[in-house]
Amino acid sequence: MEKKLGLSALTALVLSSMLGAGVFSLPQNMAEVASPAALIIGWIITGAGILLLAFAMLILTRIRPDLDGGIFTYAREGFGELIGFCSAWGYWLCAVIANVSYLVIVFSALSFFTDTPSLRLFGDGNTWQSIVGASVLLWIVHALVLRGVQTAASINLAATLAKLVPLGLFVVLAALAFNLDKFRLDFSGIALGVPVWEQVKNTMLITLWVFIGVEGAVVVSARARNKHDVGRATLLAVLAALTVYLLVTLLSLGVVPRPELAEMRNPSMAGLMVKLLGSWGDVVIAVGLIVSVCGAYLSWTIMAAEVPLLAATHKAFPKIFARQNKNNAPAASLWLTNISVQVCLVLIWLTGSDYNTLLTIASEMILVPYFLVGAFLLKIAQRPLHQAVAIGACLYGLWLLYASGPMHLLLSVVLYAPGLLVFMYARHTHEMTEMLKQHEKALIGALLIAAVPATWMLMR
Repeated sequence: MEKKLGLSALTALVLSSMLGAGVFSLPQNMAEVASPAALIIGWIITGAGILLLAFAMLILTRIRPDLDGGIFTYAREGFGELIGFCSAWGYWLCAVIANVSYLVIVFSALSFFTDTPSLRLFGDGNTWQSIVGASVLLWIVHALVLRGVQTAASINLAATLAKLVPLGLFVVLAALAFNLDKFRLDFSGIALGVPVWEQVKNTMLITLWVFIGVEGAVVVSARARNKHDVGRATLLAVLAALTVYLLVTLLSLGVVPRPELAEMRNPSMAGLMVKLLGSWGDVVIAVGLIVSVCGAYLSWTIMAAEVPLLAATHKAFPKIFARQNKNNAPAASLWLTNISVQVCLVLIWLTGSDYNTLLTIASEMILVPYFLVGAFLLKIAQRPLHQAVAIGACLYGLWLLYASGPMHLLLSVVLYAPGLLVFMYARHTHEMTEMLKQHEKALIGALLIAAVPATWMLMR
């Protein structure tokens, strides 16, 4: 019999999937685009938006506990077969890209210990040595998840607790060293040459990236011991992550002035720890980063494998991906996910892409699935409070789509279009004979048409 996940395992899954690599690079990422004033406004908007999204998921787990699988099943139930598939496809691609980025940054962090001015062994995580190492780690985790989701979740709980130690140490030391004059230096960002509101807009994809994973408990809700724990775990993890992110970014600006922080090499928390702790600082953070990213990678492997399984169960992905092994692990789905990750790792080596490129792509692919969560709640909500939460979550989703800019939206179209072949093949494997609705045919046509100029513009 399959062991179910309790509140602590679900909370750790969500928190670990959010607290990955991003938090260690957050000080530099934010300082590069925003002043302290814009940063505070940006976190208020993101904090409110992500809490509304978490509340929307909590409400949906209460009023529709029958919908296991969260993000995909909400989209499918609310807006039909094709929209449901697009939500699952976009989310799965985001998960694959996130996993690739985690593997890249693990070996980028290892370069702290191995690389010298005369020897570039792991570099930015995209050398051939890094790709070989990342591939070995990929298939070790693959074997672990095949032993069962409960086993992987238990290891993830330990990794989550371990990653909080260096983060807690950084927060305490940064608070002790905080200098208000450094924090207030160029408070509105005149040196950046862009207005505060534009700076706020520029923080949005960064702040969204560090919260990707908020839906972790909802994605694996079918494996929860108690359905009410799903919403609780989501809310607890969001509040914990938001507290960590606020402290890390605001305290960093009181340790080092913003212009200097913006020039730091990532993971920038390592450079800050050297100032706070001496020469051992970067070692502490590099070790913390590796533990943190490995934990996040384990969480995301579980979630990435769960989506094709759920989608295949609901006839949105090809039938083969509904298979589970004797340990109730999503075996076929896991093979699909990790072979895709392996292909991406080879492409990273060939193109020389880095973590920031992957961050942008992954952030973009999650925007539509997140918006559809709020839209589904808005469609079915009966109580005024539920309707208010749904409207807030929808507005946050629309704001993210606007803030991401047209070029990033074009990028997502290019990645959504090939999914239509998978969608049509899935209908064939499940022997679905009913015709698609007119608006679904129109959407397929629009995606295919938009993919042509989008591909051309991106190649340019």
